[in-house]
Amino acid sequence: MNEARKQRISSRLAAVDDALVALSNRLHEDPETGWQEHRSSAAVAGVLAEHGFAVEHPYLGLDTAFRATGGAAHPRFTAGFLAEYDALPGLGHACGHNLISAMSVGGAIGLAEVAGDLGIGVEVIGTPAEEGGGGKIELLERGAFRELDFALMAHPAPVDVAEARPFAVAHWHVRYDGRAAHAAAYPERGTNANDAFLVAQLAIALLRQQLPAGVRVHGVQTLGGEAPNAIPERTEGRWYVRAESMAQLLELEQRVLKCFEAGELATGARLTVTPESQRYAEMRTDEEALDLYRANAIALGRDFDVDPIAATMNRASTDMGNVSQVVNAIHPYIGVGGDASNHQPEFAAACVGDRAEQALRDGATGLAWTALDVALVRSAS
Repeated sequence: MNEARKQRISSRLAAVDDALVALSNRLHEDPETGWQEHRSSAAVAGVLAEHGFAVEHPYLGLDTAFRATGGAAHPRFTAGFLAEYDALPGLGHACGHNLISAMSVGGAIGLAEVAGDLGIGVEVIGTPAEEGGGGKIELLERGAFRELDFALMAHPAPVDVAEARPFAVAHWHVRYDGRAAHAAAYPERGTNANDAFLVAQLAIALLRQQLPAGVRVHGVQTLGGEAPNAIPERTEGRWYVRAESMAQLLELEQRVLKCFEAGELATGARLTVTPESQRYAEMRTDEEALDLYRANAIALGRDFDVDPIAATMNRASTDMGNVSQVVNAIHPYIGVGGDASNHQPEFAAACVGDRAEQALRDGATGLAWTALDVALVRSAS
């Protein structure tokens, strides 16, 4: 009986294949960054509305978030597919969020084909600003996801990896305010904010030797001065601290902050550190559901026997980790092939075309089949 249902899902997905590919391509051609995904969120929500879902857009006061509902009117079990559609500044969809949206939309449409008869509710929640803005955390705090029994999504990567093991992460905006002066005529009148950043970066570089294995500290300076003959009065940057768990992150943050404080102490420039989002948590994977996904993906011809070096995208931080702390969840990775890796321009190119489209089909099918399996197992128990 379940195989017959999975065949119905596959047939439904075949019927909407052109629409899913067109959605992925549309997002890819028109990338929008976090909190600005107005056209992207409308496009994703629009495809769901065209295929029978009731759509709330905006959702919970966030302009580029949405919630689409389908399946059983009074469900015993509700599966939620999460859609991401924000792009990277300057790199477009070099993390493949165009495919994430298309896979989640496809998974939901496929599951809805059989959900009504089985008492299964189907939702798609459009989540803005995953790339550092913490859109899912904002939605969580406003009450999203908590009515779900199971949350799932799939993320593009160079190769297939079943289990996500993301770092917890803090995102900071760092600013030093000094005092401008002529660098040759009156240097003693200036307070060099660029030197403050230099001291901080040197301190962080030295700190790395004493940090636990697996911890990551990295960032960029986005403003460093205006002219070589003027002492910079303001510098800015964006920095991330990553750790294996939220508990470890909270401890290590203080050590990194002291490095930035060293820049302030050494130069006299005033330091301001502002969180860009709330902290992303580590992933709490639903192991039973992950086993079901793995079996379904293998049945579709996906291969998890891959080069471990190519598989490390599963360590990338995600606000899906915060969702997994309150809802049973999985976040597998699906390979698009090639030599490029996420956040490279070449990976953006790999997220369209024949191989990407096959990953889209397999991802949507694997997610829908897995949601069906999980729903049947847990609604019967």
